[in-house]
This record gives sequence, C-alpha cells and structure tokens, in this order.
Amino acid sequence: FLSKLLPYGFYIGFDSDNSSGDFSEANHKVPEMLDLDPHQSNRTGKHNGETEIQENGIKRHRTSLPAPMFSRSDFSVWSILKKCIGLELSKITMPIVFNEPLSFLQRITEYMEHIYLINKACSHADPLERMQAVAAFAVSAVASQWERTGKPFNPLLGETYELTREDLGFRFISEQVSHHPPISAFYSEGLNKDFIFHGSIYPKLKFWGKSIEAEPRGTITLELLKHNEAYTWTNPTCCVHNVIIGKLWLEQYGTVEIVNHSTGDKCVLNFKPCGLFGKELHRVEGYIQDKNRKKLCVIYGKWTECLWCTDPTTYETYKKNERRGGEQKKLKPSEDVIKSENDEADDMPEVQETVQFIPGSKLLWRINCRPPNSSQMYNFTSFAVSLNELEKGMEAILAPTDCRLRPDIRNMENGNMDVASKEKERLEEKQRAARKERAKDEVEWHTRWFHQGTNPYTGTSDWLYSGGYFDRNFSDCPDIY
Repeated sequence: FLSKLLPYGFYIGFDSDNSSGDFSEANHKVPEMLDLDPHQSNRTGKHNGETEIQENGIKRHRTSLPAPMFSRSDFSVWSILKKCIGLELSKITMPIVFNEPLSFLQRITEYMEHIYLINKACSHADPLERMQAVAAFAVSAVASQWERTGKPFNPLLGETYELTREDLGFRFISEQVSHHPPISAFYSEGLNKDFIFHGSIYPKLKFWGKSIEAEPRGTITLELLKHNEAYTWTNPTCCVHNVIIGKLWLEQYGTVEIVNHSTGDKCVLNFKPCGLFGKELHRVEGYIQDKNRKKLCVIYGKWTECLWCTDPTTYETYKKNERRGGEQKKLKPSEDVIKSENDEADDMPEVQETVQFIPGSKLLWRINCRPPNSSQMYNFTSFAVSLNELEKGMEAILAPTDCRLRPDIRNMENGNMDVASKEKERLEEKQRAARKERAKDEVEWHTRWFHQGTNPYTGTSDWLYSGGYFDRNFSDCPDIY
C-alpha cells in the first residue's frame, strides 16, 4: 500500500477507483515551498533564436520546473497509516505531497534517456559489441530511479503519453491499457527506422513491514532492424526501505537475462542486494555468453554510476589477486566515474567507495550528471524535467488523453497543491463513475492504441502496438479529464 515510494510500478492499490476517499489529501495542510535559486531557474523553458519546431511542438527543452517541489518534512507516513488499520489497502489515499508531477507513463518514457546506447548498438558490426550496448541500455533504464522516492501519478484508464524527440531520433507512445490490474504498454521507434522498442509493465507488489518490493512483470523487447535482431529482458526487482521510519533508500536486485533471439547470445546481469554491511550496494556484475555458453566478456559496475566490461581471463586474474589482498585501483571522478554521494540514514549501510577499476576495461555507460537544482525538482534528471513540458500550440496536436493535459499534474508542477489535490479527486471520481456506467450497460472497455497478443520472440502474453497513433485521428478518444 505504500505505493508512493517506488517509481516503477509501486502504485498498485493506491488511488484506486475503489477508494473511499476517507483520507483526502485536500484536507492536509500544504507545507512551505523550498527556495529555488532564481539563477538556476528557467520557468518558461524558452530560448532565443530560430529553431525548427518538432512534431510535438517543442522548440527547445526547458531546464527547470515552473515551481520548486514542496517539502515533505511536515508529513509522516505512519501518522496516516495508523489511522487506516483495519481498512482495505485499496482504500488508502496518500497526500499528494508524496507525489512527483509526472504520470507513471512519463516515468516509463525515461527508458529513452540514454537512447544513444541503442544508436551505438545499431552502428556496431560486431554482435558482441551490440550486446554490450544493449546490456548498458538495460541498466541505464533503471538509473533514473536513483534517489527518486516520489510517487508518480497513477495513469487513468485510457491515459496516453507521446514524446517525439527529433534531436534524439525517436518517437514514443504509451497507453494505460488496464486499471485492475494496472498495466502500462509502450512503443517507441527510431525516426530513421533503425529500431523498435516496446513492452508492458505490471509489477507484483509485496509489503515486508519495513520495506516494499516490486517484482517485475512484463517483457521488454528491443528490435535492431538493420541487423534483424531482437533482444528481450525483464527489469530487476525494485525495493524501497525505511517506509515507516528513517530516510527512504532504494535498491535493485535480482537476475536480468538479455537474450539475442537471432544469434543465441545471452547476457546475464546480477543486480546484487546490498547485504548485511552494504558492501554490494548498487553493484551489477554479469557476463555475455554465446549460444554454446562460452563466456565472451564480463560486465561490472553500479547501476547508480557506471558500467564496464573486460575479458573473462583478466577479470578472474584480478579477482584472484583481490582475494589475496593485492592492490586495488579505485576510479576517481577524473577517470570517467561520478562518485556516489551516499548520505542515507544510520540503518542503511554507509558506502563511500566507487567502482573498483580493472585495468584494460572498456567503459560502456555512465550516469548523466543531474541539474544543479535537481534536489529541489524531485531529483529529476534533465530529461525528466522536460517530460511534462507544454508549450503553446501543443494542445492542438496532442491526443486529448495525453498526460500533459492532466489538470492535477499540471497544477502540482505549477505549485498549486490545493488545486492539484482537488483535481486529482475529481478525476478519480470521474473514473469511478465511468466504470460503474460501463458495468451498468454491460459495456467492455476497449483500448485505443494497443491490443493483447503474443510476443513473437518469447511466446508469452504481451501488449502490442496497434499502430495509427501518429496519423492523429483522435476523434474516438475517451473523455477522461
């Protein structure tokens, strides 16, 4: 029920259309806004100079949100939960102050932040180098979650989000295809017709008392059209700790297997749990093997920092030397790794070290630097800051179901928390009324841009893009706002 805490999928049972509304966030006092350095702020996102308008209407992307985030220090999770003892989990509504001004559909779009890795994969002639780039892309897809403990808004049934980035060479469309259980489907393609990236996300929630865990469900598929290759994988398990007392901190763990269905190559990545003393916190280790299970290279790093690869012999030699107490070289910021700044609570293991460098390794990926004022913008990356941007003229182009048009998210982004809270309640009530009306008339909900089918590479159930969105015929889109 503490779905406020996880960025990828921890929204099951929250803000449900079964919600009783007993704990309306509109009844809570809104805390003071944090001060935002005016020199760091770009409230309009507009710049001088002539720039070609992209398909979605954006000229240049903003570098700051219109208003800084609200402080959550005046709110206690336990003060809310203790009043909810005995209630169904789906009947608990958290104050909007625990949200961030993005829909979960927009959070999914953050997969594309490191799209240059897909472009690298497309450009490589060697299948091993392509798999290395794809593995780095899979790890980078979860990197934006680092220190992001705000809850994205639950998408309404039928809600959509599109993003066209001509500067990055892709366009993206997603749709909330189911509300119970919540399922989000997405599809992206390269503007140069070089790749297709698609999947669906519907995680399974587990509450362990002090932490919440989301077991990933849904297949991620990347097709490199030039090479006639398809890769599939699932995300690691995501867990947030200290949900009752202490500072929230997040870890990813579990095994991710990336399969190249054309060559039979496989990449196995182990996202390690932090362990008793936190020595393995954020670490990722794995290898790439061919269809005959021969190890071709070893991959290591941290999903919060960087990823490297080296040959298996060098890796094993280094590890043996490490166990014998040999010298270890640690990367410095000047050596292409950004040191992780850990300031977690006392009950989280303190880890100050960065990735241990193995001489001769090749850098596959490193995390992007965040804006200087990121901590006052929900710890957004520069890419995330631009996702809810709505410039003049865009409303005439976007589907009426697009996240950018949601009044609750828009008002929260603008700092109007009371209005945002009331709008959120209104939208949820409208969704409940629509569901009851369909049940009364025995009318089934029909998705608009995706349909249920079978993933052609795994043979498992999947949500597939039906096509036609960018023809921009939105006449039969539902009225959800």
